[in-house]
Amino acid sequence: MASGDAGGLAAAPLGVDQQTGNIRFLGHDAAYWRLLARGAVLLMITLGIYRFWLATDIRRFLWANTEVDGDSLEYSGTAIEILLGFLVAVALLVPLYTVFFLSAFNVATAGLMTGLAILTVAFVGQYAVWRARGYRLTRTVFRGLRFHQTGSGLHYAVCVLFWWGMMALTLGLAYPFAQASLERFKLRHTFYGELAGRFEGSGFALFMRGLPMWFVVMAPTLLSLSALLTVDWTRVGRIFERGRDTGDILTRLGTEVPEFYATIGLFIVSFGFAAVAAALFFPAFQTVVMRWWVSGLRFADIGFSSRLRMRDVYRAYLRFIGYLLLFALVMIVAAFVTFAVIGAVFGTSGQSKVAEIAIILAMVGLYVVSALGLSTIYQATAKLALWRLTMQSTELSGVAALDHVKAIGAPASPLGEGLADALNVGGL
Repeated sequence: MASGDAGGLAAAPLGVDQQTGNIRFLGHDAAYWRLLARGAVLLMITLGIYRFWLATDIRRFLWANTEVDGDSLEYSGTAIEILLGFLVAVALLVPLYTVFFLSAFNVATAGLMTGLAILTVAFVGQYAVWRARGYRLTRTVFRGLRFHQTGSGLHYAVCVLFWWGMMALTLGLAYPFAQASLERFKLRHTFYGELAGRFEGSGFALFMRGLPMWFVVMAPTLLSLSALLTVDWTRVGRIFERGRDTGDILTRLGTEVPEFYATIGLFIVSFGFAAVAAALFFPAFQTVVMRWWVSGLRFADIGFSSRLRMRDVYRAYLRFIGYLLLFALVMIVAAFVTFAVIGAVFGTSGQSKVAEIAIILAMVGLYVVSALGLSTIYQATAKLALWRLTMQSTELSGVAALDHVKAIGAPASPLGEGLADALNVGGL
């Protein structure tokens, strides 16, 4: 229903029913593997068109197997709705892209129009994210009542672009405050029936939890980038221009720019350390953010708290890596066998053009299978595990309020979902 982050669980007001509940996930891995494997095959056969049906099947599986206080969620959206929304979105985007494409031929305004195009697509993309979220909420039903969303998608898009700018200026330090602000905006406009949502997570709390990880990753990155500033790059450029051969260039770099090799070495080591640290910390950071987000959710007197454990998230990613390595081995063997067969069939026949076509088709086929296989493995291992872990580690308080909710709200248009898909910014 929403992706994001969580803060500390505030004490419920005196007099509020403190009846507790929990969330369970009942789905089986084998059934999800079969759903995704069949979807991957149909995606290849239909050249990607089946993705609307696959997305719908995935949501129905996850929603139906998520049980909140004894009752399952229901997803009522259809693939045809998303497909029609996608076609309408494409019809709206084609003229926009055409204008930007044609304006690029004007040398005087090409740079300005390129920047404007990027900004426009980013803005429209976030507007689509908001509308798609509203669509998914109104197709999410619990105990016969649907969720719904109010508020302006244009306002949301402006807020997102503002916070993106703040994160860029602060090298990511504004991320916790951006998440807290955006989640407050989203939950303020989110309703379950008549119950209004709100978000109580503290951006400062997330900032303090993530600061050590930010420092470990960013300190060597900044060190490596600052080291590059000490090199006289003008002289380096002249050496490359006037060098007779590679050996001459390398020799002159060592003598005329003595700091060059030491600086490049420091850059490689520091940046490599930062990249490894970022990969190692990613599951830990994801755990911190998810706990912070879940524990900040509120619907009227209903509170949420999370007991998500970091070691369980690491296990999920290690399982994904294990499957990924096995899949990579299978694909290497498949590629070797494929090219060996092509070589045996066409190698001595003199049909070089036919052989080239066969090689190109084989490479395209292997690429498609690899991409779909990687997506399937990630969805069936890491994504499913994270959904299950998040749901089963969440506890509810004040669930008695669920017994007195009245239905309000109407289904939202699927245009936002289609627009998000057309701009590749969609999600569950």
